[in-house]
Amino acid sequence: MSVMYLRGGRPLEGELTVHGAKNSVLPILAACLLARGPVTLRNCPRLTDVTAALAILRRLGCRAEQEGHTVLVDPTGASGCSISEEQMRAMRSSIIFLGPLLARMGEAHLTYPGGCELGPRPIDLHLGAIRALGCEVREDRGIHCQGQPRGGEIQLALPSVGATENAMLCAVGADGPTTITNAAREPEIGDLQSFLNHLGAKVQGAGSSTVTVEGGRTLSGGEYTVMGDRIVAATLLSAAACAGGRVRLSGVDWRHLATVLSVFHQAGCRVESRMEYVELERTRDLPLKGVPTIRTAPYPGFPTDAQAPVMAALAAAQGCTLFVETMFDSRYRHVPELIRMGADITTEGRVALVRGVERLHGARVEASDLRGGGALAAAALGAEGTTVLSGLNHIDRGYEGLEGMLQALGADVERREEA
Repeated sequence: MSVMYLRGGRPLEGELTVHGAKNSVLPILAACLLARGPVTLRNCPRLTDVTAALAILRRLGCRAEQEGHTVLVDPTGASGCSISEEQMRAMRSSIIFLGPLLARMGEAHLTYPGGCELGPRPIDLHLGAIRALGCEVREDRGIHCQGQPRGGEIQLALPSVGATENAMLCAVGADGPTTITNAAREPEIGDLQSFLNHLGAKVQGAGSSTVTVEGGRTLSGGEYTVMGDRIVAATLLSAAACAGGRVRLSGVDWRHLATVLSVFHQAGCRVESRMEYVELERTRDLPLKGVPTIRTAPYPGFPTDAQAPVMAALAAAQGCTLFVETMFDSRYRHVPELIRMGADITTEGRVALVRGVERLHGARVEASDLRGGGALAAAALGAEGTTVLSGLNHIDRGYEGLEGMLQALGADVERREEA
């Protein structure tokens, strides 16, 4: 079993380039099914979720390989239309293959996805979008879809990121134009639009609540560079806020982090935002301050994925901070582990009251989900003593070598194998 030893008390200093975004590269990998030639992706992070997506592409008949941060996908020989239960359960976002499979094959057979257990993530919105494009959907010990997609009107009941992306991917291969209303506005959707258009699609409106797709265009192969990961950036900035010091991050657009940066500014950090980088500095002898209510919301609101790392930083702030989680039912699974480290946090339903303590202390803690794991690592760097963090399989889904990134910023971190 892999564990991470993190010794607190050392300020973070240095510069780092943020790796490619997990939430961007996974739908882009699924979109490769729509191409008629080889695709090369740059800045592709080495994550277990990426490994799982490449395995799905190979099962479907594609050539899919990763070397360093470059991925090659050749979908020319794609012929499969089903994904095994084991592969579907390997990552939560595996449902993103539904739309492109239907667009290319006219048929898709999937089981229900796996991944972090954050409470119900209903796929009804995905299936509703597929039905709106004229395809037949049957749920019988899995998901079975058939039919050649036709352009149409898709009205999402909620601005779901995954459903918006699935609708876009299915609509690219549909006969006729499609309009998606109440679309999610996250930056990763804009990255998917840019990728599709780079290969020859015509998609417009990403970043707004209405996305239009002109279906039926042939997509060629090509090369594309994946955007940087704003949630990895938020986690590293949280670690700097916990430990103190000065950290400069490049490779990510600060505008995608505006709500997170605002919280750190209110908490007493110096934040500098430039097109080339974002920098956070906290003098270690000046404690953070609690901030007004932090309410997660769809973009451009405060991201649910940043809630846990920011909570870790404010656990040792002066005063109280109230968190309201509006996106998922079970997004406070990191709280009991922070309490092990001395945090004073009370939760009730989707609300968490954080009463800042003078200092956290090291403890043996376990990550039970991806972003909670990042939060515990950040908290450990500001704590007294040594923290032993397990559950690294969750962390490896979305952070490429988290221990290496923290070491590059001067943290005392070591990954070990234990029986």
